[in-house]
Amino acid sequence: MASVWESLTVDARDPARLARWWAEALGYQVVTEQADEVEIRQAPDRLPGIVFVPVGDDKQVKNRLHLDLRPADQEAEVERLVDMGARHVDVGQGDVGWAVLADPEGNEFCVLRQRG
Repeated sequence: MASVWESLTVDARDPARLARWWAEALGYQVVTEQADEVEIRQAPDRLPGIVFVPVGDDKQVKNRLHLDLRPADQEAEVERLVDMGARHVDVGQGDVGWAVLADPEGNEFCVLRQRG
């Protein structure tokens, strides 16, 4: 019997703020908001969710796990996310066909080109 992927958990200094940022970035909605966790999903009954939990320290090193986003228009999406507060980061990726950004708390993620 296999497991069901319930959620991805993200440590955050300000879980509510970061959850709202990612909800806007992904077109998700906040489905649970408590002092110890905030969860976002595409729809309340749709898994997996992304759960943001409070931590007392800032992110220190490159993520070992990250999200890859594939928009219809990579350039427009990168611009939109940067306008929302993301920033370009260099994790040693070199000259590649995707953009590496960091969310407002420094968590890296990639914005891929449209599949060809």
